[in-house]
Amino acid sequence: MVQKVVHMILQLLAFVLAVVGLCAVFKYHDMTNIEDVYSLHSWIGIAAVSLFVLQWLAGLITFMFTQSEVTRQSMLPWHICGGRTLLYMSIAAALTGLLEKATFIGLRSNREARLVNFLGLSILLFGIFVDLSVALARYV
Repeated sequence: MVQKVVHMILQLLAFVLAVVGLCAVFKYHDMTNIEDVYSLHSWIGIAAVSLFVLQWLAGLITFMFTQSEVTRQSMLPWHICGGRTLLYMSIAAALTGLLEKATFIGLRSNREARLVNFLGLSILLFGIFVDLSVALARYV
């Protein structure tokens, strides 16, 4: 039960940070007269946050308030699949955001290009290892 509560609280914290980030972006766009939701990056990001809210609420209802073990067991594969999908969407949002910024600001040197590439590969590898840890957890 402690693990579930910690998981729920960490995910709630992630949601709060996502909302703060979205508010900051929309405020910045308003201040600089930049159009909102114009790129693939923003579409993936908003879809990921929206689906994250649905995933969190479904998890809260299913795993914290439902008393039936049958319901929990039947929903667990769907919950894991949804979480992994959100991981993929978050990786896609991060990588498209890096590409978007690199394209718009124009990288001034090979060092900046290498930094962006290294950061992108790091995000991708991190996501792969997180996904592997989830996929292989049942064998430990």
